[in-house]
Amino acid sequence: MENNILFRTNQGRKETLEIYDQKLKELDINYEYIVVETSLGKTNIIKTGDPSKPALILIHGSNGCAPISLGIYPRLAEKYQVFAIDVLGQPNKSDQNVLDMKNLDYGKWIHEIIKHQGLKNVRLVGFSLGGLIALKTILFSHLNIEKAFLIAPAFIVNGNPLSALFKIFIPMKMYIRTQKQKYIDCLFDSIFTEKDEFAHKFLPKVLSHFILDFSPVPIIKESQARNIKTPIVIVAAGRDVIFPGNKMIKRSKKIFSSLEEVVLLENSKHVQSRRDNKLIEELILSK
Repeated sequence: MENNILFRTNQGRKETLEIYDQKLKELDINYEYIVVETSLGKTNIIKTGDPSKPALILIHGSNGCAPISLGIYPRLAEKYQVFAIDVLGQPNKSDQNVLDMKNLDYGKWIHEIIKHQGLKNVRLVGFSLGGLIALKTILFSHLNIEKAFLIAPAFIVNGNPLSALFKIFIPMKMYIRTQKQKYIDCLFDSIFTEKDEFAHKFLPKVLSHFILDFSPVPIIKESQARNIKTPIVIVAAGRDVIFPGNKMIKRSKKIFSSLEEVVLLENSKHVQSRRDNKLIEELILSK
């Protein structure tokens, strides 16, 4: 089910994926590409680590790709066999089929991958949109999901829409229209805690060559959250304008009956610093 219509041109896709390949090469890891044919689209996965170790599925956020998440948490393969997924409908090597965030298609999709790979007792690690996908996976079925780590996840709370409009969406739209550096600088300042060299190469290509999904992010119902029995660990970001950390922790404690731990990174924006990423990595490895 090949579908790359979200890239505006073949040349734009080529330029974007060249940066993808460069990032993966820079990681200097042993890996294997897996392509899984699911009912919702062909999915590219980067598998790394010892197959005798427990399985961990790593899910990146919006406008991202698998090498990003592998680079952020490089030590996870010491304890787990890591399956870093290129999310469908994103600027990466999977099919460009955008799934509906309001239903459980994302959950169905992940469970098809789990079944295809014959995985058991999987741990999910999801950042931003990846957090929503992890929760949708558990809502679809708790089977074979041992625990979920949600980092600045979508689907629990949303930030102030006016703040998001002026700090994120307008700069994105203006950069797409004008290609002026000041708009990308504004966007990075709003989202990133510190400068990210890869993002400074990758995101401008994505904005220039990829049709973004601006669909509103839904919020999990309290009744859904209470039915989740899978242990959940949530890492929230105190200065996150998209999914505010304090608001997230307050609601999470209220609605999730299986909440194992919450961590607030007080000085973190939506995308964490290298220091905070190491703390998150240690947290995952310690559980």
